[in-house]
Amino acid sequence: MTAILLNAQDLHKSYAGKRALQGVSLSLHEGEIVALLGPNGAGKSTLLQLLTGLFSPDQGHIHVLGHDMRTQASRALAGLGVVFQQSALDLDLSVQANLLFHTDLHGLARPLARQRIAEALEKIGMTAQAKAVVRSLSGGTRRKVELVRALLHQPRVLLMDEATAGLDMASRQQLLTAVRSLAQDQGVAVLWATHLAEEVKVADRLILLDKGMVRFSGSTSDFMQKAQADDLYAEIFKHLGQPVFEA
Repeated sequence: MTAILLNAQDLHKSYAGKRALQGVSLSLHEGEIVALLGPNGAGKSTLLQLLTGLFSPDQGHIHVLGHDMRTQASRALAGLGVVFQQSALDLDLSVQANLLFHTDLHGLARPLARQRIAEALEKIGMTAQAKAVVRSLSGGTRRKVELVRALLHQPRVLLMDEATAGLDMASRQQLLTAVRSLAQDQGVAVLWATHLAEEVKVADRLILLDKGMVRFSGSTSDFMQKAQADDLYAEIFKHLGQPVFEA
């Protein structure tokens, strides 16, 4: 039985009296990719905000590598890597400066940080762009830099919020392959919020969130068997009552 690296139990969150999450529980196991789906307003963004420590739940608990997000936040956050939907890079700094800023925040010694950055950039074919100002890069290339940054402190849990936004099909596939390798080879647990069918298909499990509640949690095959359908796109459309995948 693989270890549980992230465990969230009975999460509730309201804003101005409106419920965003109602009793959401989930766990991420070592080496698995979990796809998080749901229509707009389902609560996906709120859930990720809680899991990344940006906000605290009104009720419930989150543990990362056994550390309580409320009482041991620094230890819990040290185990997380995050790629947000909106870019969090400083556009006026170079690629390397952005990455060094991240490693400084995580307390990595500069020699080790420079080594990891060089290795990571070489792996994705960006060595020549290390000193390029981020503003000069394409949207897809910036996303690659954000993934590199999220992994520099070698987190055990990776949270991806619409991480392939702005990528062309080839770059998207490259990113999917890289994340799958992280899960298989290094045991990283991945939660991937997505609207794309191709990203669901690489997942080990599927979580459907709707109106702040988990409507389904299990393998894609289990979902298909339960729904007695063969077409993933069509069934999720039917299950949630509106399109989840973008064209």
